[in-house]
Amino acid sequence: MQDFDRLSTYDYTLPESLIAKVPLPTRDASRLMVISRSTGEISHKSIQDLPDLLAPHDCLILNNTRVLPARLVGHRAATGGKWEGLYLGNDPQGRWKLIGQTRGYLQTGESVTVTAGDGSELSLELIAREAEGVFLFTPSRPESAVELLQKFGTLPLPPYFDRKTADANDWERYQTVYASNPGSVAAPTAGLHFTPELLARCRAQQINRAEVTLHVGLGTFRPVAVENLDEHVMHSEWCDLPPETVAAIQQTRSVNGRVVAVGTTSLRTLESAAKAHDPLEPWQGETRLFVRPPYAFRVVDVLVTNFHLPKSTLLMLVSAFASVDLIRHAYEEAIREEYRFFSYGDAMVIL
Repeated sequence: MQDFDRLSTYDYTLPESLIAKVPLPTRDASRLMVISRSTGEISHKSIQDLPDLLAPHDCLILNNTRVLPARLVGHRAATGGKWEGLYLGNDPQGRWKLIGQTRGYLQTGESVTVTAGDGSELSLELIAREAEGVFLFTPSRPESAVELLQKFGTLPLPPYFDRKTADANDWERYQTVYASNPGSVAAPTAGLHFTPELLARCRAQQINRAEVTLHVGLGTFRPVAVENLDEHVMHSEWCDLPPETVAAIQQTRSVNGRVVAVGTTSLRTLESAAKAHDPLEPWQGETRLFVRPPYAFRVVDVLVTNFHLPKSTLLMLVSAFASVDLIRHAYEEAIREEYRFFSYGDAMVIL
């Protein structure tokens, strides 16, 4: 087994003080580490410098997913005990897929009740269990999942925020300014740095933009549990590469521009589509693509991303895009320079 196949290769020690638990006052106040793959050089800028680091006719690829209020807090109808769940999507029969926790053992046929602020109630009946702790529930109301979650749910937050309940700041800042397609249980965090003004500056410098969708799912919350990465099974996530984005990429290629993935989710969507169709075509479906060294990238030339958790598949993806050694060096540098880490943290651009 090669070193890059070992989970321990992607471990590092992060001081607790560098975990960003709240956002900066403005989105575009974040720092930006600039990494050159060709020279190995690392420099330090601001996210506001990004337009100057790109070139005319480059194309930003943005993930337009919107985070659902997917966290549900209620009680077991039979016992009154507290129950908490996270909505993950629907199965083909329309049943809700959730992970949940409660004291004791939830029985098939048992119901949990969630109460909205206006006193109305949603009942969820447990129908079956799937693998890896996923439960299937039938909701008592006919509205769509998005409508019901808007009324009965709250925003799910990463555990390292050290708070379960989203505040008013989270409701605004844990969404990208271009989020339009509800479906995620976590934000595509590289996009959180972008403001309308920053996007307008990119446009003024002839940097184009196009959108994809990847709905961030359960894999975000599940750590890698095996040392041999060949044994790790990725959870599927739904994504969409629309025709207009394929056309934008073809136009970018025709004028020698670069495809700039804003976030690992945008990259996984593009590379999943490229794996399905060569040459690239519009595509949508479930992806289980596990991007780790060594990996031959087919579409993405530049990556904008945040700093990721130790031993995470996202850190493995970034290490595949640059190199294990270069990313290890970059993370050591980021810790020395006291960059802010994770969802509300600073960013890097890998050129």
